[in-house]
Amino acid sequence: MQFVLLIIGFIIIVKASDFLVDALSALALKWHIPKMLIALTIAAFGTCAPEIAISFQSVSNGNGEIAFANVIGSCIVNIFLIIGIASFIRPIKVKHATIKKELPILVIITSVFAILMLDSMFNPLTNDTFSRSDGLILLLLFGLFIIYLVQLLLRKNIYSEEEIENIRYSPIVAIIIIIVAIVLIIYSSDLIVSSAQEIAHRFNISEKIITMFAIVIGTSLPEMVMTVTSAKKGEFDIAIGNIIGTNIFNICIVLGIPVIIYGDVLLTGFGLVDIIVTLLSSFLLFVFARSEKIITQKEAIIMLLIFAIYYIFLLVEVY
Repeated sequence: MQFVLLIIGFIIIVKASDFLVDALSALALKWHIPKMLIALTIAAFGTCAPEIAISFQSVSNGNGEIAFANVIGSCIVNIFLIIGIASFIRPIKVKHATIKKELPILVIITSVFAILMLDSMFNPLTNDTFSRSDGLILLLLFGLFIIYLVQLLLRKNIYSEEEIENIRYSPIVAIIIIIVAIVLIIYSSDLIVSSAQEIAHRFNISEKIITMFAIVIGTSLPEMVMTVTSAKKGEFDIAIGNIIGTNIFNICIVLGIPVIIYGDVLLTGFGLVDIIVTLLSSFLLFVFARSEKIITQKEAIIMLLIFAIYYIFLLVEVY
C-alpha cells in the first residue's frame, strides 16, 4: 500500500507542477510582469511550504538543528541536484539581469548566513549558536530583497504578440490553478515523504539515512518537479527563479522567523564542510551562469558529482 501511495504522490506532484508552470506563465504574460518575479515570489514561497512547516515545528519543540539541517540540505539539493538534473536534461539559459542582480543577491545572503553560523571561528571560546540577532539580520536582508522585488514589479515587460496569443488561461483561472496546484504539491510531497519513511522503516534503514533522503530530498520534491518541468518547457526564468527565490526564502524566512520567535539555537551537528558546500552551491551557480549565460550539460555533471561526493561524505561520517 505504501508503494501505491508513493506512486500516487509522484503522479499528483508531476501533474500539479505541469499546470502550475503554465498558470504562472499565463499570469506573467497577462499582467505584463517579468516571469522571474512570479518565480521569485509565488512559485518560490509555494514550493518551500514543506520546509516552513518543518522549521516552525522543530524550532518550537526545541529541535532547532532539524530546521537547520533541512534548510542547509535543501539549499544544497536545490542547486547541485535539482539545477543539475534540469540543466542536464535541457541546458538552462540565464538572462543578463539574473546574472547581474538575482544571483549576486543569493550569493550575498548565503555568505552572510554562513558567517553567522561560524561563531567559534571568530571566537574559539564560544559555541556555534544562531541567535535572535542573527535571525534579525536575515530578516533585514529579506527586506532588501523585497525592495528589489518591488522595483521588479514596477518594470513592465513587453511580450511578443505570439506569446500573448498563446496565453492558456485568464488571470482568474490562472490564480485558481496556482492555488490548487500549490496545495496539491504540498500534500503530495507530504504523502511521498511519509510513504518513503514507512517503507524505509520496514526495511530497517537508519534514521539518519531516512532524514537525508526522505526528509531533505522529499521536501525538495516540489522545487525539483517544478524546475525540471519549467526547463523542459523552455520557461528558464521560472526554472532558475524558483530555485533562487526558494533558497532566499529558506534562509531568511524559514530559519529567520522561527529563531526570532522561539530563541537561540545551538548548532552542534554542523561542520565546516556543510557550510562550505552550502556556500559553494550559490557561488558555482553564479559562476556557471555567468560563463556563457547558459548552464551546460558539462556543468550539470559537475554539480551532480559534487552532490554525490557530499552525500557520500555524510554517509561515511554517519557510519
